[in-house]
Amino acid sequence: MTDNLSPTKRALLALKQMQAKLEALENAKSEEIAIIGMGCRFPGGVNSPESFWQLLCSGTDAITEVPPQHWQIDSYYPKQICSRKGGFVPNLKEFDAQFFRIAPREAISLDPQQRLLLEVSWEALENAAIAPDSLSGSATGVFIGICSIDYWHQLLSRNNTEIDAYLTTGNTHSVAAGRLSYTLGLTGPAIAVDTACSSSLVAVHLACQSLRNRECDLALAGGVNRLISPEISINFSQAKMLSPTGFCHSFDAKADGFVRSEGCGVIVLKRLSDAISSGDQILAVISGSAVNQDGRTSGLTAPNGLSQQAVIRQALAKSQIEPSQIDYLETHGTGTALGDPIEVNALGEVFNKREKPLILGSVKTNIGHTEAAAGIASLIKVVLSFQQQKIPANLHFQQPNHQINWHELPIQVATEMMPWLNTNKPRMAGVSAFGFSGTNAHVVIQESVNRSRDVTCYVSTKGESQKALCQLFVLSAKSDRALKDLVQRYLEFFKSNHDLSLEDVCFTASVGRSHFNHRLAVMAISIQELERKLTAFLREELQSGVWSGKFTKKVDNNVIKLNPIEFTTEASLVEIAQLYVSGKTLDWFSFYQNSDYSKVALPTYPFQRQTYWYQ
Repeated sequence: MTDNLSPTKRALLALKQMQAKLEALENAKSEEIAIIGMGCRFPGGVNSPESFWQLLCSGTDAITEVPPQHWQIDSYYPKQICSRKGGFVPNLKEFDAQFFRIAPREAISLDPQQRLLLEVSWEALENAAIAPDSLSGSATGVFIGICSIDYWHQLLSRNNTEIDAYLTTGNTHSVAAGRLSYTLGLTGPAIAVDTACSSSLVAVHLACQSLRNRECDLALAGGVNRLISPEISINFSQAKMLSPTGFCHSFDAKADGFVRSEGCGVIVLKRLSDAISSGDQILAVISGSAVNQDGRTSGLTAPNGLSQQAVIRQALAKSQIEPSQIDYLETHGTGTALGDPIEVNALGEVFNKREKPLILGSVKTNIGHTEAAAGIASLIKVVLSFQQQKIPANLHFQQPNHQINWHELPIQVATEMMPWLNTNKPRMAGVSAFGFSGTNAHVVIQESVNRSRDVTCYVSTKGESQKALCQLFVLSAKSDRALKDLVQRYLEFFKSNHDLSLEDVCFTASVGRSHFNHRLAVMAISIQELERKLTAFLREELQSGVWSGKFTKKVDNNVIKLNPIEFTTEASLVEIAQLYVSGKTLDWFSFYQNSDYSKVALPTYPFQRQTYWYQ
């Protein structure tokens, strides 16, 4: 085509092509990243994003006394550790090793942080309506913030003759990320990040970069923290970092240090354009992020206000968002006498030109400082706030810190639950995390604009396309007990979620879950009928339109494609149900290929935990 062009025209064409490539590369650098799934465990019994919001909404402080299974606080308080308090996640010693195909001996040497990561990552993928086993061989990245070596210390304190072959792989931080990739068969980058308190937010930043650079097409990003040994708490007490009163008084005159806490949070990330084309449920959008360093300050762990200003400005610039557009900022907000004034005064410099005050909050006032997981806890809080269109209260704020020039700053602390009003633009927020390593991170995030769908169905008693009369709901688990627990979770879920579409529920339960050897299939025309039949199943009552089955090995490895044109009657649904419970592998995506159903958040797998702990 270009042979007949003059040399000048060929040069112009080549120039245009080069310009188009450069523009594409430039656009890729700032491509927005979608959050499509979340999983979390935090103090206060938080085991899901929904229960996390309930805790935030109720204004709960989840800090408690140190449980004896962690350490005997009476042996250390008050001489070595200045506080009896902390934030703790239950089931420290328990884990579903069999689910993840880990032998009991290896599970004993497995750091509880790695155990928690496996479970929460699985839950995050299910929350995103992604069947975890479908990712095997995919370019999926793993980016995990992790710092603690408490379990490693406990294992090494034993007699050397008890050190086994699993000690290193069970406790090395690099393997925490690598084990996720190994378990799920992921081939994208797997990176463990330790920048102290900013670790998980740095992990999110790296995940976004990797997605934009096309190193991976999907990413798991987050962080984890477990408190098992008293040594670090002794160290922090001697350094006068911890709160003797056991409260995170963020921005308050009573600020006297932070409260150590456990937690784990994982989010599932995709390029926004890919998430839209895949029909994913977009929970929020990351517009941009930045990472920098404090450099030389007044002390090794002392924060640097100028660096904090710089990292926030960099993230805003990458997002192409003005400071005046940010409604809310989830701060690092540890509740220290030194850190709080530096952070708030830095914010005042960045956000000084605005008509409405910038609202501040810190999740640490609810759950304490989860250290390596602090940034991801803050980020998940903001996503939930977008969804609920409310800003939770910042607890323990009664008398403003006198070292902060409140009257001169366009800043306001959320002292109570506040409505997050819509101002004819997407709600926008910033999230900060500053490590005592000196590494700072900031993420700019905005709410997702809802996309409505016209839901239709291709199952009809007349053999023609029309609105649904009957749907097929499928569930599976790795044991009878787990299957019954999962059914119970669904029944509880339906009680508190009344606006669900049966079509969306059946679609998500089919395409968005891995399918195991204990199976259940139910035909229903409404959520109410589905509830009745699930209840009957738990009571072991016979019901029409309900099938269950279990098998020890895969019937065969052949995948059966379900052409929706061939399966348009209730009789054909019966055939599919029988195939499913007999152990056949079904291609659910082919069955729903002509539908326009939405992926929805459904109950996640009920892990069957047992105790695995060293003697």
